[in-house]
Amino acid sequence: MRHLGILSAVLITGVLGLAPSALPQRPPAAAPKPGMEVPLVTPGPGWKACPRCRNDGYAAAARKKANVDTRKFDPHDISGVWSGSPEDLGANGTPLDVEHLPPFTAYGQKMYEATISDSAEWNSKDPQNICDPYGFPRSYSYNYGIEFIQLPGRTLEFFEMGHMWRTIWTDGRKLPSDPPVPRYFGYAVGHWEGDSFVVESNGYDDRSWINNGLNGRNAQKRPAGIPHSDEMRIVERYRRLNYGLLQAELTVTDPKVYTAPWHSGPSMITLSPDSEIAEHICVTSDSLDYNNLNQIPAVTAK
Repeated sequence: MRHLGILSAVLITGVLGLAPSALPQRPPAAAPKPGMEVPLVTPGPGWKACPRCRNDGYAAAARKKANVDTRKFDPHDISGVWSGSPEDLGANGTPLDVEHLPPFTAYGQKMYEATISDSAEWNSKDPQNICDPYGFPRSYSYNYGIEFIQLPGRTLEFFEMGHMWRTIWTDGRKLPSDPPVPRYFGYAVGHWEGDSFVVESNGYDDRSWINNGLNGRNAQKRPAGIPHSDEMRIVERYRRLNYGLLQAELTVTDPKVYTAPWHSGPSMITLSPDSEIAEHICVTSDSLDYNNLNQIPAVTAK
């Protein structure tokens, strides 16, 4: 018994003498996200907040009020403001599957190398630095919310980011075989296949990027863009699964740049009831001032 008592005393003394860092540490609890205790700011009575202007608490409450999971819906009606995902109502845009980006062709590799940043600190080559339009499909993955408006003979898709839109023609016309002028948002036509709205497009301006942030394919490990040529063609498929959920997938085919078609999805986009698209414009003078006053001095100072 005496030995047991001595052993116990030694153990207690040893444990109490341990530095705090030697003891198992609980990870700090995640701070709760802001909710409806934060005042919602709108332009005024009768106006609504934009999707990115309200937090997840307001977004979830609006979806609950609209009965998005049980409300009757027309599967051939995709109109409405869409933003976020079921896992994250505040998500910005629909992600592209960059992990399965096909290998570049020789020509595509040269295009990619031209997008590699001069700095590891920021993407100095990104066209958005001088407010060039995002174009498509970059606006698919980064948009601050989209809105589909269906009209006779056409469907309009508005993007809050850049305050841009594109017309998806549904009047039976075909894509131009040789588009006379390249466009940032291309030439797009749409049709229904069952309950899927299928959008085909071509005629893209190759100055835009498909996406940014690709840094694993260069020895410098610097930020770089995902390029495309003017021969890129895109097929999108949208399917409304219920009143509040839109399934989206996209396939890029550009044999000039990639050795195989590139498919992303299916992904889910959530309806954003009781919200409206606002104005978010990249102003060239503001962007240049920001870069000159902040980004460039921060990089050159290192």
